[in-house]
Amino acid sequence: MCKILVIDQDKRPLNPIHPARARQLLSHKKAAIFRRLPFTLILKKSLPDSSVSELRLKIDPGAKHTGIALVNDATGEVVFAAELKHRGFTIRDALTSRRQLRRSRRNRKTRYRQARFLNRKRPNGWLPPSLQSRIYNIKTWVKRLRKFAPITAISQELVRFDMQLMRNPDIQGKEYQQGTLAGYETRQYLLEKWSRQCAYCGVKDVPLQIEHIQSRAKGGTNSITNLTLSCKKCNIKKGTKDVKDFLKKNPTRLEKILKQAKHPLADAAAVNTTRLALLEILKATGLPVETGSGGLTKFNRYQQNLEKTHWLDAACVGISTPKLIIKGIKPLLITASGHGSRQSCRTDKFGFPIRYCPRIKVHFGFQTGDIVKANMTSGKYIGQFLGRITIRSRPSFSLKTTANKFDVHPKYLRKIHQADGYSYEF
Repeated sequence: MCKILVIDQDKRPLNPIHPARARQLLSHKKAAIFRRLPFTLILKKSLPDSSVSELRLKIDPGAKHTGIALVNDATGEVVFAAELKHRGFTIRDALTSRRQLRRSRRNRKTRYRQARFLNRKRPNGWLPPSLQSRIYNIKTWVKRLRKFAPITAISQELVRFDMQLMRNPDIQGKEYQQGTLAGYETRQYLLEKWSRQCAYCGVKDVPLQIEHIQSRAKGGTNSITNLTLSCKKCNIKKGTKDVKDFLKKNPTRLEKILKQAKHPLADAAAVNTTRLALLEILKATGLPVETGSGGLTKFNRYQQNLEKTHWLDAACVGISTPKLIIKGIKPLLITASGHGSRQSCRTDKFGFPIRYCPRIKVHFGFQTGDIVKANMTSGKYIGQFLGRITIRSRPSFSLKTTANKFDVHPKYLRKIHQADGYSYEF
């Protein structure tokens, strides 16, 4: 069962408690709700059993999702789990749009100016905003969870499994590339790149073979851009045929394969670029940081017969992983949504301004993104509703629930959770 986080009167983290115990404390008015997401109680007076157990924060960073788990090393109990969805690719697309608008505006409004990109020097350790946001998201949640849980150690998945380097630390060069696991990383890369399915027929959940798009007999190479995955049936049927002849009756799939073959694995690149920067952020907390490999995570998960999810991968990170107790755990799904835009005006698709944005972000004590409870006593929608609001300068906010979207006066609203740049669901 997922535990409830607890802090004392001085806001120091205590042992997470069972939900039944939390309901008892609330009903007897011995505690109050300090935060809704993640759900946290603050005690009004000390409890007799106030001993604190040590918890380990485990992180499995990814390009799109990061798994987070709080594990008690002594008992193996997972007390909290979350899956954090990043917005890196959204930031990338926004920066691309901004650059296009800026360049079109300069072409319309100003004379030609010589390029200035050579007079800017990036600091050491600079990362693109789309990658830096991933690190900041994890940093935010590490800091947040340390406030509400007694975390004494951190585990991070850092690198992939590499048996050659373990057997021979001095291995290098050609010997390293052509060792006993020469095809291991290639196969893992192709599985991710081609979504674990046959490139020619799309079949899944069958044994897949590494296939040369242009066969070796016709001059094809072992380059990663010439490799794909194929089921046994398609591999035999294609043989040494040219891929254009083999798929001449299916031009759509042919075009997709040729395009995908040269496309890099952006997710793997994002993780590899940010992993060391994230490690430095975690070390800066002052807590001991354990690093584990992806192969060890997979081994721990298989040993305990657990399904593959982001939060379970996080719980299995590192050599310190005990026998896990995950009964009743339901992860908190967190989506990074940002804090709005600083854009001073909105534009149409051609880059021309169509309206301006107000500078004031708070009206009647509310801001866009707040989670509120509406108690409607009249009108079309009568009853209690829970959702997020979009504010306006006039007293008519837009409330979006899971089923409806309607306007509501702020006098009917009660704030449940203040906008913090993230959205939540279970």
